[in-house]
Amino acid sequence: MTTQFMLVIAVAFCLIAAAGCTGTSGTSQPAGSASQHYPTVSFNTTPVRYAKVNGVTLGYREFGSGEPLLMLEGFGATIDTAWNETFIGILASKYHVYTYDHRGMGYSSDNNATPSISQYSDDAAALMTALGYDSMHVYGESMGSTVAQQLVIDHPERVRKLVLDSVTYSIRIPETKLLLGVIEVSGVDPNQTEGVRRESQANLAWNGSWAGLSGINKDVMLVVGTSDVLTPQAVTVQMAGQINGSRLVRFKDLPHIGSKYAPVEYGENALSFLGTNESPPYATV
Repeated sequence: MTTQFMLVIAVAFCLIAAAGCTGTSGTSQPAGSASQHYPTVSFNTTPVRYAKVNGVTLGYREFGSGEPLLMLEGFGATIDTAWNETFIGILASKYHVYTYDHRGMGYSSDNNATPSISQYSDDAAALMTALGYDSMHVYGESMGSTVAQQLVIDHPERVRKLVLDSVTYSIRIPETKLLLGVIEVSGVDPNQTEGVRRESQANLAWNGSWAGLSGINKDVMLVVGTSDVLTPQAVTVQMAGQINGSRLVRFKDLPHIGSKYAPVEYGENALSFLGTNESPPYATV
């Protein structure tokens, strides 16, 4: 790992570590304080299954039953590392949850196609078909929310409800300078896997989604922690203003990908949004 990359990550970690785990809307809830009993899931004991799509094989896991919910993981993550088991368990109490690795990551293979966010979104659409669905609810976090945006823009018929967590419409705006640095360094770091370097290439080549946000005609919830330094809340607020009828949920003092720090609050928030037409808990606009 290069010295520059270590410094970038160190700065981000120090800022994230200082964050707490409280909700907004004037109500404080400690992370992990479940209001009801939820089933537990184990990644280690859940088998990895495989689906062939677009010339590659994607490794995935499935949990629970009900309407399908596709989870899109973040940059450099795999289905072993991307998600919190408590968070997935809460989602699986009501939904048939699918987690999977992007091409070239974890259990998924790759080919010689040029890395692009559109390719990742095409893979997500094709995976739905391979799993027997015409459409799914979609939850994307970090880079997964980038792929989710491209998915709803390129394949709107595939998306039911959409959650964009720790999101930005571009990595090349002033607010995401730290995120851009992480991705740039990762792309040239010889100690990173080929999959991570290819994800970096795809992110750096992405032209952003701003022009397409106003055309999204779905039930969309945007989620951000107020202490997120990689995809700051100011960006999420801008995006909420562009997506007609979208909901904005801000978790006080939580960092990037807050579901790792407050899985119960994030899980219950997602269930509320996916299951009803009412405003979700902890919402501030």
